[in-house]
Amino acid sequence: MKREAMEFDVVIVGAGPAGLSAAIRLMQQAQEKAQELMVCVVEKGSEVGAHTLSGAVLEPRALNELFPDWKDRGAPLHTPVSQDEIYLFTGPEDAKKIPNGLVPKTMHNDGNFVVSVGNLCRWLAEQAETLGVEIFPGFAAAEILFDADGAVKGIATGDMGVGEDGQHKDSYMPGMELHAKYTVFAEGCRGHLGKQLMERFELDKDADPQHYGIGIKELWDIDPAKHQPGLVIHGGGWPLDKETNGGSFLYHAENNQVVLGLIVDLSYSNPYVSPFEEMQRMKHHPVFKQYLEGGKRVSYGARAIAKGGFNALPKMHFPGGLLVGCDAGTLNFAKIKGTHTAMKSGIVSAETIFFAIDQGGLDLAAYAEAFEASWAYDELYRSRNFGPAMHKFGTLMGGAFNYVDQNWFKGKLPFTLRDRTSDYAQLKPAAESNKIDYPKPDGVISFDKLSSVFLSSTNHEEDQPCHLKLKNPSIPLERNLPLFDEPAQRYCPAGVYEVVDEESGGKRFQINAQNCLHCKTCDIKDPSQNITWVAPEGAGGPNYPNM
Repeated sequence: MKREAMEFDVVIVGAGPAGLSAAIRLMQQAQEKAQELMVCVVEKGSEVGAHTLSGAVLEPRALNELFPDWKDRGAPLHTPVSQDEIYLFTGPEDAKKIPNGLVPKTMHNDGNFVVSVGNLCRWLAEQAETLGVEIFPGFAAAEILFDADGAVKGIATGDMGVGEDGQHKDSYMPGMELHAKYTVFAEGCRGHLGKQLMERFELDKDADPQHYGIGIKELWDIDPAKHQPGLVIHGGGWPLDKETNGGSFLYHAENNQVVLGLIVDLSYSNPYVSPFEEMQRMKHHPVFKQYLEGGKRVSYGARAIAKGGFNALPKMHFPGGLLVGCDAGTLNFAKIKGTHTAMKSGIVSAETIFFAIDQGGLDLAAYAEAFEASWAYDELYRSRNFGPAMHKFGTLMGGAFNYVDQNWFKGKLPFTLRDRTSDYAQLKPAAESNKIDYPKPDGVISFDKLSSVFLSSTNHEEDQPCHLKLKNPSIPLERNLPLFDEPAQRYCPAGVYEVVDEESGGKRFQINAQNCLHCKTCDIKDPSQNITWVAPEGAGGPNYPNM
């Protein structure tokens, strides 16, 4: 069956904050100039927001630009931050509260809101559709299309109804080709098409390696007597050891709910680290447990975070398109926020593209200058030393360095720290590492992986090709197991990877692809760089409510 093709002015891949902001700003400009513009957004989740997971505390700066009247429009920003607390956790029972005057300015949240980014994206999608944007949820962008000159000319959505054996089932439907004058890739962190564009056009050749964290999040209904709307708690230190960077958070949202989670830098060296297990024991610390006792966990999810910041920013333009948001790594980890910078990158992309169309089809090289002139670029530049300082000096001394950098020098120290070692290359052999004895979950505060995945409402069509591709199927057992005790068993927060003992006495590497949360951690952290994440059949994956 031949693929049908549809023509648009602009195709946007991903209905997250960056992609939707780009779509909205394009249509706003078209309306201002009374021009007709055809814009479509493809989203692999079953609905907009289904795959969106973030803390989140939102800085509304970009939203103010996009919709100055967002309050009147009913944007889901209902809980202003009322109080900031930051702790240094020194043990399972101990914590030191850091005085506000010693906190880096980037961590202050005056004027910000505790939000569900998934719900924000659902609202943005409504605004986009009102403006005339076509949004296609449940369709995964599976392939980049190129013209005869090698420029991007659009994308193709994935085929539906292909069996695990690669044969067409009775339900087979070929994907659609979506052609465009310009294509914007806004897939989020470690986008699988963005990764291909990086390689094809060498977009990151002048940048430091991108660095990542894995963010694991839970949503809880808590006792109303314990609920403090707008209370924001951040922490560093325990349960992570001195060789593992990261931080914890708990935000009091609306409706007697809290969101809490742990971000673990994927630069960790001990292959026995399990970010999921670290998160579960973290919840037993009194600072967190006091709010969770008597409550009920209602949702769970995980997502990789691009945290390399300014030093790791790639070239974002290429023939026929742009790379924006977390696909390009615009998150400001010094603030633990990326929604506002992602939205701004989308807004700038829309303005660049609209001008190019208006002028009859210019290339998009002007995006580099336009983004460099934006406040998002300035913000990322001022925070450029945050991540390298934390990696080089650890949580305590790195935090002290960043206090001086941000509060005294406003991010304008006359030097730039670098971190040029990729995260996957940091892993040490198991023989040189200490095993970690994680406590068993109690089923009240802490839980196991499978019951957690159940709460994410993750679902995939079982009879389809595995979307977790091994370049060499022998590597997990022949290299990763003897050298690193196959860390995929632990870094995956969804129990996708297992080493199974066979009755014959041998071992088998098993991939439970149905469990996959689309977090992309395996694509990032595998020490042999042997796993490639590709898009499964459209609408597969988690279905996050209110996350």
